Amino acid sequence: MRGRKVEMKTEYQFSFERLRVWQASREFVKDIYNVTNGFPKEEKYCLVDQLRRAVISISSNISEGSSRLTSKDQAHYTNLAYSSLMEVLNQLYIANDLNYISKEIFLELKKKISEISNQLNALRISQLNSSTIKQINN
Repeated sequence: MRGRKVEMKTEYQFSFERLRVWQASREFVKDIYNVTNGFPKEEKYCLVDQLRRAVISISSNISEGSSRLTSKDQAHYTNLAYSSLMEVLNQLYIANDLNYISKEIFLELKKKISEISNQLNALRISQLNSSTIKQINN
């Protein structure tokens, strides 16, 4: 196996793997890691660490929420993912204020945040509507 690149098949085993918002949030993790690689070394255990933990939390909460039994509980985790996304946005504002990222990079990342935000809101609405439908049918 040494020296050979292993290709992963895109087979979905778990429901969250099909979610475009989960896939987009994983891509966003890579964006944040790439951007924070250029931050000053003294930020490694401060802003870099905070940004990376918050961005990882987005996809983690989406996947964790998918394992919950009720739609209301799933929506709670989607809301946590949204909260982490807003934390990332705040930290990017700070990074821009400190001139760690350019205005152009900030705006590019903010656009991705907006797209993920819209997807999370749509997922949450769907989950809450599913919860309401189950209550009506019972």
